[in-house]
Amino acid sequence: MQWFGPGSVEEGSVKADIDLRVGGRYRISFNAKGEYNEVGGVYREVVPNQRLVFSWAWHSTPERESLVTISMKPEGSGTLLTFLHEQFADATARDNHERGWTELFAKLESYLA
Repeated sequence: MQWFGPGSVEEGSVKADIDLRVGGRYRISFNAKGEYNEVGGVYREVVPNQRLVFSWAWHSTPERESLVTISMKPEGSGTLLTFLHEQFADATARDNHERGWTELFAKLESYLA
């Protein structure tokens, strides 16, 4: 929760409810730029330390569900993480998510440094 979300997430506002199992649900909420945001979905595939696949839908637009796949494998002294977010409703949604994920991964990189 210390590094989740785009750069505009208000510190200390991230909350997460996670049932990490196939068929389990998750919900993540946070405040950014004075607005409440909530996203959630269902875990479709869970392979510990290898692969995580889950649906992704914002509370404000639940009908616009997309799919996230995260794959991990050992590489040298670290881990190679491959991230794929697909099945967007349109190009604007894709571009907005790309911006948000890019900011999130920059925060993660700083957190791990």
